[in-house]
Amino acid sequence: MLFGRKNRKPIVIPNKQVAKWKYTTCNYCSTGCSIEIGLNEHNKIVTTRGHAGADVNRGKLCIKGILEHELFESPGRGCAPLVRNQHFEEFEESSWDHVLDTTASKIKQIQAEYGRDAFAIVSSGQLLTEEFYTLGKLARGVIGTNNYDGNTTLCMASAVSGYKRSFGADGPPGCYDDFEHTHCLMAFGSNLPEQHPIIYWRLKEALEKRHFPLIVVDPRVTMLAQFADIHLPITPGTDCVLINAMLHVIIKEGLQDQSYIDAHTQGFEAVKALVGAYSPEIAQHICGIDEDTIRNVARLYANAPAAMSIWTMGINQSTHGSDGVANINNLNMLTGNIGKPGGTSLSITGQCNAMGTREWSSCSGLPGYRYLENRADRDEIAAFWGIDSDFFPKKRGLAETDIFPAIETGEIKGLWIVATNPMTSMPNTPRIRKALEKLDFLVVQDVYQDVETNQYSHVYLPASVWAEKEGTHTNTERRVNLISNVLPPYKNSKPDFWIFNQLAKRFENGQMIHFPETPEGAFEEMKYLSKGKLPHGAPRNLDISGMSYAKIAAAKGIQWPFRETDEGLKGTPRLYSDGVFATQTGKANLIPVDFYNNNEQPCDEYPFWLNSGRVVEHFHTRTRTGKIGNCNKFSPTAYMEMNPDAANALGVKHQSYVRLTSRRGDAVVMVQLTQRVPRNMVFIPFHYHDCVNRLTLGLLDPYSRQPAFKQCATRIEAIDQVEAARINAERRAF
Repeated sequence: MLFGRKNRKPIVIPNKQVAKWKYTTCNYCSTGCSIEIGLNEHNKIVTTRGHAGADVNRGKLCIKGILEHELFESPGRGCAPLVRNQHFEEFEESSWDHVLDTTASKIKQIQAEYGRDAFAIVSSGQLLTEEFYTLGKLARGVIGTNNYDGNTTLCMASAVSGYKRSFGADGPPGCYDDFEHTHCLMAFGSNLPEQHPIIYWRLKEALEKRHFPLIVVDPRVTMLAQFADIHLPITPGTDCVLINAMLHVIIKEGLQDQSYIDAHTQGFEAVKALVGAYSPEIAQHICGIDEDTIRNVARLYANAPAAMSIWTMGINQSTHGSDGVANINNLNMLTGNIGKPGGTSLSITGQCNAMGTREWSSCSGLPGYRYLENRADRDEIAAFWGIDSDFFPKKRGLAETDIFPAIETGEIKGLWIVATNPMTSMPNTPRIRKALEKLDFLVVQDVYQDVETNQYSHVYLPASVWAEKEGTHTNTERRVNLISNVLPPYKNSKPDFWIFNQLAKRFENGQMIHFPETPEGAFEEMKYLSKGKLPHGAPRNLDISGMSYAKIAAAKGIQWPFRETDEGLKGTPRLYSDGVFATQTGKANLIPVDFYNNNEQPCDEYPFWLNSGRVVEHFHTRTRTGKIGNCNKFSPTAYMEMNPDAANALGVKHQSYVRLTSRRGDAVVMVQLTQRVPRNMVFIPFHYHDCVNRLTLGLLDPYSRQPAFKQCATRIEAIDQVEAARINAERRAF
């Protein structure tokens, strides 16, 4: 008998009656799983499965990928373009010509009155790469605003900045295959089982074949920390101190790979001098890890024949995010663990195509990792697009996190938001709300009409979802994979690629610049621009010139660089294996990272650290997974993990409601008592609207402009349970 039931029902797998399978790639996280979509004889999508022949996932999918086929007809989808004069008025349905004419007219009006940069654009990590390239061409070459960025500033900007500072260029140097070869793995602020389940499965499979030490650095006892050999429950925001102390031990005990350092790096003496002040005896009082453990971990890592580091938002979402990435790179360069099997600094990217936007969107520069600050780069792209290079700005404009304050000051009057939801994803959302209300003109382009940010728009552009389009993604390990067009667009929605092309035609420069009619045509332009050499003579790592849609589909994804002279379909698994980096000297930069503590910290008034992160069932702001029943039912409402001892001291009961307050705002959450968090910390998943980001501070990293989502202070207050339950029920009806 099971839970009182006398008659157990057998598990039944229903026959989906699939008539044909169509190949595509998952559109959620950055793992890059290959998917097959099953259609019945009526051409209706009925199921999804992982592709067994794909190297990334080898037939496996997480819960989001398994249910991804339900997105096509999920509730809340945009059916037609909408327009209104004021954000508090009712929308009216309109034609595509009318809304695109209106949008172009408003952009021109704002730019004529206030200047080109008074209109800003914020995009996403969810578009296809050809769409990113086309939007970048539209933003940089046609509209001409310099205030253009993507929401990857909220997740991967620190990794980008850290890679550029250390290696001279962006691009994760490692790959998933490194799990098979490493002898020690250190995970900083990365909870793979919930953030990237299939990457975790690759790690778990490698550990089952050949056990090696797994060290997890995280203030919370995450699922990955529970599987670790060593868990380091670090004080939030102090990763740089821990790494400096490890470097202190490695150098003091002569464990560094001096031959690698001398041959391939510069700056060793400066790093050596700085970390001399970070002895484990001193560092332990800042980072919260005892000195003996620091020494043990440093020796384990340095003595391993190959060691690798991975990280996700626990490093990036910090005021020290870029420094943290640079210091992880320092650790791996000092131990000779760059560009070899099992030895790497591998950032685990957040969104499905955050790499695509880094490579081709022109958000922070120009296509193919080119720089606005470099005259030769400006001239090259201008000549290829057929415009005057003086049309381009001479340096990058505002990042997303600076665009919203610029609305407050009146510097920006109009905004176009593409496939992102700042009313839930940005820190200090009460401030974001006020900024959006102040805009003269806001365009929201999204798959879903009911996305929270659309409350403040003047024009809504309904976009097609995922496999209603065609193009490519680039995953965490630089693998380019194909998204096949399986279904026509939903009702009167349109592919983002089509929207960008049509809007370009309404501007003068859009008549001069060629915009290919198909995504594959845009891909051919990207291939051409990926070739060649960097200013100091080294070949571009971001070379996709040997790829084609047919080759990508046959290989189930190809890693760049893959040059037109390369044979086969494998691509290049690792960067910098030859020890040559993308800096002017060809040597990597060892960067001294001094720690300064500017975190908001617990105090008598706000005694708890507030931490945030993901759960496996949901993705970002639940715009999609909140509509999928079997995803949403596991985590339908905002909740807070709290230590039972802390709860007992405050008289807080399991599954009761509390009011959480910070210096920015408040949020109502349900309490889940667990030992996963220490007594002075609470944890809330970030997916829910009007919740954790009402509380977060969002101080910015000085290099990447990425917000510190995970280090702020809060307090817990009692709340009327009936009223809290009403609020909870209201917010669950997504």
